[in-house]
Amino acid sequence: MQNIQMNHGQKGFTLIELMIVVAIIGILAAIAIPQYQDYIARSQVTRVVGELSALKTSAEEQLMRGQTPSGDGAAVGFSGSDLLAETNGFELSFQDTGVGSIVGTLGDNASAAIKGAKVTVARDAAGKWTCIVEKGSAGAGWSDDYAPAGCPTSP
Repeated sequence: MQNIQMNHGQKGFTLIELMIVVAIIGILAAIAIPQYQDYIARSQVTRVVGELSALKTSAEEQLMRGQTPSGDGAAVGFSGSDLLAETNGFELSFQDTGVGSIVGTLGDNASAAIKGAKVTVARDAAGKWTCIVEKGSAGAGWSDDYAPAGCPTSP
């Protein structure tokens, strides 16, 4: 009878290979998670700017009809946003001259870094609309980069 030796190859991974993979995943997560949180904060501020800017058309129409938009937002068709603070999260105020503003304060479901920031869409007497994002009482994680282009930040 012939003695046949079989060559058994290595099965599975060594401990060092597994440790290297875990280290690589840890490094990627350490970089990716803060970047993702910044992306979420930036997209939420941009979303609120868009939601409030959409109300300009309705406010303009009311001003052209001689009405002064005011109140809780129902006057201009605002149905609410889960990113705005529950209490005093939305303000709509206009004067008879047409000067006024639509203000939203981020809260509730907004990212922790942007809670307390204010987005203001304002109209001057000439009918020009401007947008500004204020840090307000936003957390220490606030960055001026969260404001979208065309809507500068102020302290």
